[in-house]
Amino acid sequence: MAADTAKKPRPVPPTPRLPVAVFDDHCHLDMLDMPVAEAVERARAVGVSRIVTIGCDLPSSEWAAKTAAEHPDVYAGVAIHPNDTKGLTDDVLARIAELAREPKVVVVGETGLDYYRDHATPDEQRRAFRAHIAIAKESGRALMIHDRDAHADVLRLLDEEGAPETVVFHCFSGDAEMARVCSDKGYVMSFAGNVTFKNAQPLRDALAVAPLDLILVETDAPFMTPVPHRGKPNASHLIPHTVELMASVKGVPVDELCAAIAATGKRIYGF
Repeated sequence: MAADTAKKPRPVPPTPRLPVAVFDDHCHLDMLDMPVAEAVERARAVGVSRIVTIGCDLPSSEWAAKTAAEHPDVYAGVAIHPNDTKGLTDDVLARIAELAREPKVVVVGETGLDYYRDHATPDEQRRAFRAHIAIAKESGRALMIHDRDAHADVLRLLDEEGAPETVVFHCFSGDAEMARVCSDKGYVMSFAGNVTFKNAQPLRDALAVAPLDLILVETDAPFMTPVPHRGKPNASHLIPHTVELMASVKGVPVDELCAAIAATGKRIYGF
């Protein structure tokens, strides 16, 4: 019998437990194929103590606020995603503003600009982004930005409207130059699992120059699953893989990066 020469798949290393607890800065718990309680418990088991679940339209924003109120370790973000701003009404924006004032809602987002897709025109997106900036300032909440192929306009509108005290770029997608601009302005950069991808060197270059006190980690689950689980649905319990890669890029011990992420969360969200 001929020898079996087929390559066997490499075993996937177990997810490590983080030495200092961090939190998932951006997750879509409503899109996961598991109950919220299970997602929270699996995250807690590896040192991810809190999850910020994000709304993209009015129903998911209302769900996020309600879910955060029901689960002690879950917080919420509310907004209309730039891809969903076509036909956006003042009544919907008023409801987002109302939700933003709820106690467990810590961010207005994800909002911003997405020039990669054309579900809404640039003018519609910019109008909505300006409105969300105002809501964040009125409610005293952080502003969480979705920025895809729109760096210059996102930065311009923040300057024109006057940025809120705290601005977080979710799933940061800029290069080192963009990271320096954000650093100079005090904007927080949240890195997702795509920073672990082989072709993501420009993103790692951006991480390398970002100050430790302006860095967060997220999943954007169920998307952006980090290596070695790429290709499978993402969830908060996979964050340690991203954190380990981030620490390596920054040249710091994992516990030091974790402590910095935790401190930033306390500073900007109060938890």
